[in-house]
Amino acid sequence: MAQAANQKQDRASAVAGGGRSSRCIALVGPYLSGKTTLLEAILARCGAVSRQGTIAAGSTVGDASPEAREHGMSVSLNVADVEFLGDKFTFVDCPGSVEFQLEGGYALTACDAAVVVCEPDTKRVPALQLILKQLEDRGIPHFLFLNKIDTFSSPVRDIIPILQPASRRPLVLRQIPIWENGIATGFVDLASERAYVYREHAPSEVIELPKAVADREKEARFHMLEQLADYDDELMEQLLSDLPPPKDKVFDDLAVELRDGVICPVLLGSAGNGNGILRLLKALRHEVPFVATTARRLKLENARSAAYVMKTMHTAHGGKLSLARVLTGEFGEGTIVTGPSGAEERCAGVMALKGEEATKRGVARAGDTVALSRLEKIRTGDTITAEGSVVQVKGPDTAEAVFGTGLVLKDRKDEVKLSAAMGKLVEEDPSLTLVHDQDTHQVLLLGQGEMHLRVAVERLTRKFGLAVDRRKRLVPYKETIRAGTTVRGRHKKQSGGHGQFGDVVLDIQPRARGEGFEFNETITGGVVPRQFIPSVEIGVKDYLTHGPLGFPVVDVSVTLTEGSYHSVDSSDMAFRQAGRLAMSEGMPKCNPVLLEPIMKVDIAVPQDATARITGIIPQRRGHILRFDAREGWPGWDTVEAHIPASEMEDLIVELRSATAGVGTYRAAFDHLQELTGKLADQVLAQAKAAAA
Repeated sequence: MAQAANQKQDRASAVAGGGRSSRCIALVGPYLSGKTTLLEAILARCGAVSRQGTIAAGSTVGDASPEAREHGMSVSLNVADVEFLGDKFTFVDCPGSVEFQLEGGYALTACDAAVVVCEPDTKRVPALQLILKQLEDRGIPHFLFLNKIDTFSSPVRDIIPILQPASRRPLVLRQIPIWENGIATGFVDLASERAYVYREHAPSEVIELPKAVADREKEARFHMLEQLADYDDELMEQLLSDLPPPKDKVFDDLAVELRDGVICPVLLGSAGNGNGILRLLKALRHEVPFVATTARRLKLENARSAAYVMKTMHTAHGGKLSLARVLTGEFGEGTIVTGPSGAEERCAGVMALKGEEATKRGVARAGDTVALSRLEKIRTGDTITAEGSVVQVKGPDTAEAVFGTGLVLKDRKDEVKLSAAMGKLVEEDPSLTLVHDQDTHQVLLLGQGEMHLRVAVERLTRKFGLAVDRRKRLVPYKETIRAGTTVRGRHKKQSGGHGQFGDVVLDIQPRARGEGFEFNETITGGVVPRQFIPSVEIGVKDYLTHGPLGFPVVDVSVTLTEGSYHSVDSSDMAFRQAGRLAMSEGMPKCNPVLLEPIMKVDIAVPQDATARITGIIPQRRGHILRFDAREGWPGWDTVEAHIPASEMEDLIVELRSATAGVGTYRAAFDHLQELTGKLADQVLAQAKAAAA
């Protein structure tokens, strides 16, 4: 087969190009599925660590940052290199929480394959679907590693149909467990037809196939072969002819169909006990494509040198590090690299990473995953070259912010420092955004959830020494008027020498919602000289920034109809003040009313949670517009609604609580709506108290 030939050619090229092949494998999966424990088990099995650490003891290579230790979860990528049977691998452990998943999205772009770690839990199927769909859409080969087999309460044959709806690819079971007294004591490999018994934190041992599982093994193996035969006519003919296919043929099919992205092989194990690790490593070694295949997938096979930046890190002593996968060519200390903008800069060094530990190493060649130091102009998601050309591969889609918090420095002298620190923080995590809200005058940190922002603020303090307080995000209320009036405004001041004189008559009228502000004039006879009319408009606008209720005024028409001037004392400033005085006197007479912003919200949730979501929306004073099946997402719905901005602050928290952590939404301003009664009184009282 062409794919098999490519695999052999890629391995030969790797050997000819300097020795052992090097591949990059992402470990992904739902939150708490055991990815970091699996990384630790792999390191222990390959001899990269002397003893397998545990998360409970805080002794793992991954999750070594204070934030990860504090919260007991991955909050950034964990990277480590291993050698296995002469091949080199880099494993990239990606956070499982949906709030930190963009980290993994960048890493996946340049990985050769992914191991999806999951548990046999029906409640985790939607979270599993999120991950599998991303891999499927991006054409990344992937295995499913059913973790925590020591806790299984259902037969594997019952678990696979439960998980299958999460995958568009057939889940092809590669192993079946051997049970004794309800405990998984080993497994049978369906490809090799060998039985193994587990040994805790040690390689499994080959045993004779137990008679109790012989029939089940034949049934499961035939089903696996049938699934493979769906994509191989030769194998299908052998099965129809009752001819047992050669084992080499079975292994070749598994490898080719994995790389073609038509199947998702399923392996079993327990990362915590070190079970199933050796079989997983052997599957990765024999079946995962090499970097040349990844370069072809990313359309970079003809580039002389190219590397993709998976992540940016700012370290206390090493400065800026760019974690990069070399896809073609080589990069070394002193290499001049070119980014997507065409700007060039010199690489100060090449580092190998093991958790948070960085050590200097030699030239990085195609396949290597390394940290390149002090590339100040390069950002996460950039593709860099070493010969001056400009190329760029498509990375993950960026996620829209769904949660925000106000930031207030405890020491105002740190304002300049905050800007620089946030620039570095956003470089490290592109799913964060810092904005200055022009309506509320707040500094806002926006991200993917409450925990996401909590960790970001903790990093601000730990890494950059900035003490900040979080504040509730303010709602950009507006106000308008329901009635009109005509009012005179006169500014007259005499203090020796030239005085100040401006006199105007303004007609103030409401406009339809959304029509904005309009200024007109009907002056005749020169009662207000032409050169002063723009100053009147400026004075009117000055007032509209803070109306009688304390909020910006919208949808108002103001017409200058009359006035008078003094040949000596009139000036631009005097007429500006006159316009402002007229507004301050007339606006309270125009029946002012508070307006609240209404957001158009598109909510995406699994179908079994739709009823709960449609109940949440009215509780937040929302109005459901429609709901429908989510296009391209089997088993999901979208719910469209109008929800007041004041009710949006913790919506994502409630959505995720109701959907096992996977619900999300997109929101955009839609319109302003009158707010009256008790709620309006509360808003006005809070605004008055804040201004006092």
